[in-house]
Amino acid sequence: MTLEAILPPERTLFAVPGGSKKRVLEFFSTFIAQNTPSLDSQEVFSRLIGRERLGSTGIGNGVAIPHARNPHCKAPIAGFLKLQEPIDFDAVDGEPVDLIFVLLVPEEADDTHLALLGQVAGIMNDATIRARLRRSESQRELYEILLEAIRRQENAPGETPG
Repeated sequence: MTLEAILPPERTLFAVPGGSKKRVLEFFSTFIAQNTPSLDSQEVFSRLIGRERLGSTGIGNGVAIPHARNPHCKAPIAGFLKLQEPIDFDAVDGEPVDLIFVLLVPEEADDTHLALLGQVAGIMNDATIRARLRRSESQRELYEILLEAIRRQENAPGETPG
């Protein structure tokens, strides 16, 4: 399972209104449920918020990777949001967040879940990629930068995600 396979262009969202962590997670939950009939927006939201209560998924450098398991999720689902304005996400470095990579996985997807999280973290830890994502001026450009980063990481010799 690759990030490219689970992140289609229509789930790469540009200039999303921020407001608060709760509002952004509600927005994503509603969006993903509208596009995935098996998912319920309230359940997605409660699982994402439940995961945040265990500890913020704000990994620093303006990036958050909210993720959750969902019994109605048949295969991993990813979404990427570039916010209009950074928001407080209780990130480990205390910095506001404007780049959010959301990951939903089936209840039993242990190794897949960890591998995908590792891939996302590897991409989002790259300062050059973050700068390019922030400079993007359209949804299409945002997606192309992400896709290029995903492909580069997947083809990197000798590197294993995680």
